Amino acid sequence: MTDRTTNSAGAAEADKGYWQANLRIIKISLVIWAVVSFGFGILLRPALSGIAVGGTDLGFWFAQQGSILVFLGLIFFYAWRMNKLDAEHGVDEE
Repeated sequence: MTDRTTNSAGAAEADKGYWQANLRIIKISLVIWAVVSFGFGILLRPALSGIAVGGTDLGFWFAQQGSILVFLGLIFFYAWRMNKLDAEHGVDEE
């Protein structure tokens, strides 16, 4: 009976580590997205107005297109990193 308890506790620790790593990836991604969309597109727009990108200023570009492109990049990063994390914890799909 102690083996089952030890196995169960070990599995619970592994699950906890997996979810902590997952939540850390989500938090980092959300912070990057918030900084790019809200920070660069709204708060820092006046500071970025002198830099031209595609015929407009960089702040406007981040507000209109840059934040969307960064969001798409974060989706691909999250999928790649979660596949790697799944493989590390033995819960990957083959």
